[in-house]
Amino acid sequence: MADSSAATQSPSVSSSSSGAEPSAPGGGSGSSGTCPTLGTKSCGSFCAVHDLIFWRDVKKTGFVFGATLITLLSLAAFSVISVVSYLILALLSVTISFRVYKSVIQAVQKSEEGHPFKAYLDLDITLSSEAFHNYMNAAMVHVNKALKFIIRLFLVEDLVDSLKLAVFMWLMTYVGAVFNGITLLILADLLVFSVPIVYEKYKTQIDHYVGIVRDQTKSIVEKIQAKVPGIAKKKAE
Repeated sequence: MADSSAATQSPSVSSSSSGAEPSAPGGGSGSSGTCPTLGTKSCGSFCAVHDLIFWRDVKKTGFVFGATLITLLSLAAFSVISVVSYLILALLSVTISFRVYKSVIQAVQKSEEGHPFKAYLDLDITLSSEAFHNYMNAAMVHVNKALKFIIRLFLVEDLVDSLKLAVFMWLMTYVGAVFNGITLLILADLLVFSVPIVYEKYKTQIDHYVGIVRDQTKSIVEKIQAKVPGIAKKKAE
C-alpha cells in the first residue's frame, strides 16, 4: 500500500517540480519591462521620461513636445491667467461638444450607451496617505541634499566649487540681460527634445570632443588648485 501511494504521488511531485523549473525563464521574460538604463530595477517614471525624450513613441512625444512648446510660446505672448483660461476653455469646448454629440447620436439611434466619459469618471484617482508620505519622503531626501550642497557652496567648503558658482552666476547675468525666463524655458524645451536623440545618433563623436574638453578643464582646475596654498595643503592631507 505504501508503494502504491508513493507511486500515485510521484507523478504529481514530478509534475510540480517540472512546472517549477520553467518558471526561471518566465521570470526572465517578466524582466522585459525593466528599463535598460536601470538594469534590474523597474522602469517606473524614469523609463517613461527616457522613452519620451528619446522619441520611442513618435506620436506621444510629438504631442507632449508640441503642447509644451505651444504653452510656452503662449506664455511669452500673453499673461499666465489668459493662457490658463484659454486652455481650460479649449478643453471644455472639446469635452462639451463630444458629450452633446454622443447624446444626439444616442437619441437618434435610440441606444443606451450611457455617458461617453463613464470609463474615466469611474477611475480611482484618490491618493492614499501612504503613497503621499512615500512621495514626500522621497522629495525630502532630494531637498536635504540640495540644502547641504547650497550650504557647502556659500560657506566655501571647497574654494574651487564656490568659484565655479561665482563664475556661472556672473555668466548668467549676461544671459539674463539677453533672455527672459520664458525664453530660457522655450530653449530648454527644445534642447530636452532634441539633444538626447542627437547624442544617441552621434554618441561616439560627441564623447570624443567632450573628453577633450573635460581633460582641458581638469588640467586648468589642477593648476588653480596647485597655486592656492590652502587647497594644495588640503589635497595633500
